[in-house]
Amino acid sequence: MGGRLANVVAIITGAGRGIGRATAELFAREGARVVLCSRTSRELRAALSTIKAAGGEAAARVTDIGSPRQARALVRFAVRRYGRLDLLINNAGILGPRVPISDYPIREWQRVLRINLSGTFYMSREAARVMAAQGHGCIITLSSSVGRAGRAGWGAYAVSKFGVEGLMQVLADELRSVGVYAMTFNPGATRTAMRAEAYPREDRDRLRHPPLSARALLQLATNASPAISGNAFDLENLP
Repeated sequence: MGGRLANVVAIITGAGRGIGRATAELFAREGARVVLCSRTSRELRAALSTIKAAGGEAAARVTDIGSPRQARALVRFAVRRYGRLDLLINNAGILGPRVPISDYPIREWQRVLRINLSGTFYMSREAARVMAAQGHGCIITLSSSVGRAGRAGWGAYAVSKFGVEGLMQVLADELRSVGVYAMTFNPGATRTAMRAEAYPREDRDRLRHPPLSARALLQLATNASPAISGNAFDLENLP
């Protein structure tokens, strides 16, 4: 398939639904060879089937990115199948409880940080090694407004997003000279399962749809450069 991502190899985490699935479908339509991962095999199979039915090239692997071994295996799977890795979209994440820090359950704190921060680190670390050896690549991580200005009740989720903002800045500074770029993107209020979990009484009809974020991620991926690497983006300040 032709398109703005012709022959690009992209891994998209959390691709079974929401923004991740919309991004995988759009990137495939734009010619990318996409590798999808999710912890839910049923959702993953459905996403893969949709992409292939539309003529896209895709592969999928059930993966818990919070496991260093599984994150490494996913990157190796992509490279074995397609020969390289050009783009990583770190989309997978979980919300955790919406309670004050003083009441935050320790086990839940560890669970959210394991997926959202450590999992993003594991995926980015493995991808960065491949990309640096190639001399090109781009890593984009989904962030949040509460990862840029902390707000009450967002607990480990907010802290994990502050962490990935810093992780992308460090990676950008380390890898810019070898042609690998890293940045974050905050999609804002979007009609996803996580948003419904966070705001169960919210009017979903007033929220953005996931394909809008997918188009923004496409714009970031196709405009990646040393000048924007390390920056934090949202829909209002795309390059």
